Amino acid sequence: MRSTETAAARRPRAAQGASKLAQRQQLERAVELLRAKDLDKAAVVFESVLQRWPGQPDALHFLGVLKHQTGDSVAAVALIQQAIAAMPGVVGPLNNLGNVLVEAQRFEEAETAFRQCLELQPDFVDALSNLATIHSKRGDHTEAEALCRRAIAARPEFGQAWYNLSVALLAQKRIEEGLAANSRAILLWPKHLQARDAVARALVFLGRLDEAATLYREWLKVDPDNPVIRHHLAACSGGNAPQRASDAYVERTFDAFAATFDANLSALGYRAPGLVADLLRGLLPAPARQFDIHDLGCGTGLCGPLVRDWARELSGCDLSAGMLERAERRNVYDSLQHAELVAHMLANPARFDALICADTLCYFGELGPALEAAAQALRPQGHLVFTVEALPASDGAPYQLQPHGRYAHQRAYVSAMMAKAGLHECVLREEALRSEAGKPVVGWLVAATLNEENVS
Repeated sequence: MRSTETAAARRPRAAQGASKLAQRQQLERAVELLRAKDLDKAAVVFESVLQRWPGQPDALHFLGVLKHQTGDSVAAVALIQQAIAAMPGVVGPLNNLGNVLVEAQRFEEAETAFRQCLELQPDFVDALSNLATIHSKRGDHTEAEALCRRAIAARPEFGQAWYNLSVALLAQKRIEEGLAANSRAILLWPKHLQARDAVARALVFLGRLDEAATLYREWLKVDPDNPVIRHHLAACSGGNAPQRASDAYVERTFDAFAATFDANLSALGYRAPGLVADLLRGLLPAPARQFDIHDLGCGTGLCGPLVRDWARELSGCDLSAGMLERAERRNVYDSLQHAELVAHMLANPARFDALICADTLCYFGELGPALEAAAQALRPQGHLVFTVEALPASDGAPYQLQPHGRYAHQRAYVSAMMAKAGLHECVLREEALRSEAGKPVVGWLVAATLNEENVS
């Protein structure tokens, strides 16, 4: 039978179909740009979609994800919450909201978001795994294990859940079960650095150095050029330790952990940035934006906001591009350089009034080159403030690569290296820098001033 619908009646529906097609195409393009990390172009397309179709929930959701990636977590949360309100019952935005809240260290709100996911879809494995991570951070490893097992039951090939399960089991000192779960995670998630490295580190903290070394040796067979494996194998096996961690090790390690670095350190009661900043401020007059301050191994920029008021120019350097990206989001630094700190200081003679370095020189065994470079980079009467981890004098060696992968130094060695570099020791005192495996990590908090006779 021939349709009796008029052409005039068909035109609105055709226009509506064309509009939906255009919307879908623009959204697909924006998501492609987002995945490609072309954030500026992606933002333009998402905002164009919202201008043409106000309140479009997918655009709100993914623009929120984009805002989070650019460091604006407040806007990210607001946009994703609007998306959730516009499409109730959809779990994806709720899970991403939880992830944003975790990185913002708003753990209780994140837990609420993940639990709302599970009310809608009890076997949603991403939410189960993410919720397990929160419980592990709190030390509730039994609940973390139960959540991981629920995720694995729903999707047996989900590598993230096997990895989280291995962490929960090792934290309960169920070593054999934890290693079996980790083996499964590695099989399903072979290229994921964290899945391999964190479990070996857990064995180190449990004092199971031989088993940790075995894991690293097995890993080295399939990835023989990996600098992370080589460094940690030397650290836990007592093999030939390098004089410092390689640039490749530092870059790969901190790129891998950049996204969760701040949240992880917060859970460890990380004090080094505050200690360094407080000590520097005590050496300087009242703040008037009068000094050129450089943050060596600045990481995500935790020191920056603490010394900004004293800085005419506040700059930083780091080997990890991922960490520098996070530091840039703070909008505190005037400049950031992707550079190795010794080379960077040597390239900037007499450039800085103050150098700060929170928990970066613990990746150096031999301190002489770094301290000599600092002396060259400082202006007359310039200050260097830094931390290193403490090695008891009874251990004999001036420094040692510890099983966890960082170096510890004897007090007398630190003093001797500063004197040799032409730096006058102002402060060298013992401080707890953080907690690790439930125990304080003791270090030296150090301040030095460039000797007048060292100024040419």
